[in-house]
Amino acid sequence: MEKSTTNFYLAAKKIWDVAVKTDSEYTEELELQLEIHKRLLNIFQVGNYYYYVFNVFQGKFDYVSDGIRIVLEYEPELEYTVTKMVDSIHPDDKIYFLNFEQKSIEFFKTLPFDKIQKYKAQYDYRIKARNNNYVRILQQVVPIDYDETNFYRTLGIHTDISHIKQEGIPCFSIIGIDGEPSYYNIQDSLVFTKSYDLFTKREREILKLIVEGKSSKTIAEELHISLHTVNTHRKNILIKAKCKSPIDLVTKVINEGWI
Repeated sequence: MEKSTTNFYLAAKKIWDVAVKTDSEYTEELELQLEIHKRLLNIFQVGNYYYYVFNVFQGKFDYVSDGIRIVLEYEPELEYTVTKMVDSIHPDDKIYFLNFEQKSIEFFKTLPFDKIQKYKAQYDYRIKARNNNYVRILQQVVPIDYDETNFYRTLGIHTDISHIKQEGIPCFSIIGIDGEPSYYNIQDSLVFTKSYDLFTKREREILKLIVEGKSSKTIAEELHISLHTVNTHRKNILIKAKCKSPIDLVTKVINEGWI
């Protein structure tokens, strides 16, 4: 556990302690699993990002990628700790952070063991960078080291979405992978109600690529479908989302927690 007496960090640590009662070693096998788990996070190219491995038992980072130098202007090894992160969260967003962390743990602890790898938790909040400016990040998290009773480590990605969501209430969602149901914009901390998915599986694939800023031609090539089919899906996606332009669509996707 990091040395800290800040009340907010200790409040967060108390929530994390619910998820794990013992520690585990960081092994080479776990390192190899990172690439597999990254696919669950659906890294959208809507802004700069960094990823990290969080040790739940110790309440510290085992690893932070170099991308943090761009997102928050910190040196990953020397300056950025979990204590630094939580203490830098915007005062108005701290209650959301604690609530969302608790919701995430509640959800994952109710899942059957074989379903854990098929979900990610995500939410946004503002965090102060080294230059004292606040950056709104989208946090996406999946457990990567766990057993039937403990969650030892999680893999997370922080993406800068300041240019997309300048203001508004933080949004929390649980996203299902490989056909599992999703839970969008969750408000109740005790009840997880399955969300109606506006989009078909193919539309969701195309939506992800749209959010990444890819052209219809590129989408058609990546999905091995015709340009006409892509354009038809794009039109249907805009209609279903009640958006007039791709820019409006990307903004709504982020604000509503659809990704």
